[in-house]
Amino acid sequence: MKKNLMSVLILALVFVNIILTAVLAFSIIPSVKKTNQLVDTISSAISLELEGGKQNKSSSVPMSQIATYDLEDDMTINFKQGSDDKAHYVVLKASISMDTKSDGYKEYGEKISEKESIIKNEINNVVSSYTYEEFRDNQQEVQDEILSNLQGLFDSDFIVSVGFSSVTCQ
Repeated sequence: MKKNLMSVLILALVFVNIILTAVLAFSIIPSVKKTNQLVDTISSAISLELEGGKQNKSSSVPMSQIATYDLEDDMTINFKQGSDDKAHYVVLKASISMDTKSDGYKEYGEKISEKESIIKNEINNVVSSYTYEEFRDNQQEVQDEILSNLQGLFDSDFIVSVGFSSVTCQ
């Protein structure tokens, strides 16, 4: 009799455990789905991508696909006033590298010379927002910002890098 009573008690506890597990599963799964949906929404809002972004870098584009365009004239640009209260400027010659297989290249790249004044204006705006010291210490950061702005301006990532072939600061 004791053995049967113990078996019935164990069986009852197993059923209670199964019922509580089912209740727990049905109450947690919807909240986990909502949390996943919230994380996806936030990620898309701040443009995070698990693959590391869609922007092309010049190192990921084969050399056979890269076309370069050197801007015609040297550019003389005044820097933002620095801590030494002296007027500084830079004379630079810029070039852009483009991915010839990109859709944007077909639209803009083949006649990029027509857009040279827009490109020069963007370079001027970015470089003039830096002080002499900031530019001297972070030239790559300046080039990356110019690249990002040009990609946004053309709404395409066919421009894969911006370079300065000659730079003279004073």
